Amino acid sequence: MKPLSTTSALLIASVAAVCTFASQPARASAEDKQSAFSSEKEYVIGAGDKLRIEVYKDQQLSQSLQVRPDGKITLPLVGDLDASGSTPIALRDTITTRLKEYVTNPVVTVIVVEASAATAYVVGEVNQPGAVTLQGGQLTVLQALALAGGLKDFADSKNIRILRKSSVTGTQTIPFNYKEAIHGAQAVYLRPGDTIVVPD
Repeated sequence: MKPLSTTSALLIASVAAVCTFASQPARASAEDKQSAFSSEKEYVIGAGDKLRIEVYKDQQLSQSLQVRPDGKITLPLVGDLDASGSTPIALRDTITTRLKEYVTNPVVTVIVVEASAATAYVVGEVNQPGAVTLQGGQLTVLQALALAGGLKDFADSKNIRILRKSSVTGTQTIPFNYKEAIHGAQAVYLRPGDTIVVPD
């Protein structure tokens, strides 16, 4: 067999090094993309969402599951976890922390395979209280109030509240001033499970 030239040998070595390097961080790169997407979109997991939990090199711990109506999921070793109200990244970090008791340096990925029809709720002094569908997660409080038929005559439009549940911070109260909103104040977007309370 004809010996390889120095140039050919260096080329093969370079290709091998690139392939070895690329194969190692491929999974991390996918997680970086997911991280960037989640931080940009801030998708919040809700009841009914279908998730894929991947634990690297552990098929028994990797699961496809659906968030229950109580907002929880169940994983081997970890048990019940609050998923509703968390972003995929926050849930990934929680699962990783829990698994460290049983697995050395677990690498976890959380993927939202299918999002359920997200809803929020409008209660109090509106003409048509009830649930409103978040169209692609891009529904503002002002739009939701319009879908609820608008405010009643005696509604306290300056002291509207949005109640937002989170598995991390509990229930958060966000003030909303209707008059400021209709005069161009920064839009407030709803998240799945939010409740708009319009007092009298």
